[in-house]
Amino acid sequence: MFLFLLTSLFGVVRPPYRLDNLLKQIVFIGIHSLFVIVLTAAFAGMVLALQGYYILSRFGSEGMVGPMVALAIVQELGPVLTALMVTGRAGSAMAGELGVMRIKEQIDALESMGINPLKYLIAPRVEASLITLPVLTAIFNVVGIFGGYLVAVQLLGMSSGTYWGGIESKLAAKDIYISIIKSFSFGLIVAWVCTYMGYFTTRGAEGVGRSITSAVVLTSVLVLIWDYFITSVML
Repeated sequence: MFLFLLTSLFGVVRPPYRLDNLLKQIVFIGIHSLFVIVLTAAFAGMVLALQGYYILSRFGSEGMVGPMVALAIVQELGPVLTALMVTGRAGSAMAGELGVMRIKEQIDALESMGINPLKYLIAPRVEASLITLPVLTAIFNVVGIFGGYLVAVQLLGMSSGTYWGGIESKLAAKDIYISIIKSFSFGLIVAWVCTYMGYFTTRGAEGVGRSITSAVVLTSVLVLIWDYFITSVML
């Protein structure tokens, strides 16, 4: 798997560059995932503000709802939930598409024509994931914070100035950098594992199903494991 990753990354930087393939994958991974990301972010921020308000009210700290929502979303929920949603929607599709190409011998046909399958099929997906995951995470962060605003201010009657003022005072540039680094690394994990599982599919239709399942499960687990290690290092 590591050699597969290195070869794919080399294909990203090595010419010729096929912008049409890259743009197609950016649309598929990024734009087509936008709805589920916005929906997940809105309700994640809303439930976080709702639960956090009632917990903090027990200690007389309702004014800290804004910073709590912002920090939790920017540092953890934004990158992690974005990666998991993209894995379920786009990662599984990448594994299935490549798996079908493998069992139909389309990948073998590319090799017989002298076309490098890793350069033609895998590199655009890896590059598109590296581009789209940070953007989707940024959108998730913004929507999640506004979702928390709707509940804390509009529903529970918290002061708007208190909500935004707390975020401005507590949310630092370091927190945003952590979110960007996490989302970038998660994008690499999603593309790497899902394309690997699909590329090496075996045993017909049954193998495609197993590749999709393995890709989603392994990617989700690796995202959570890597999230712990990168958090322990950067905090």
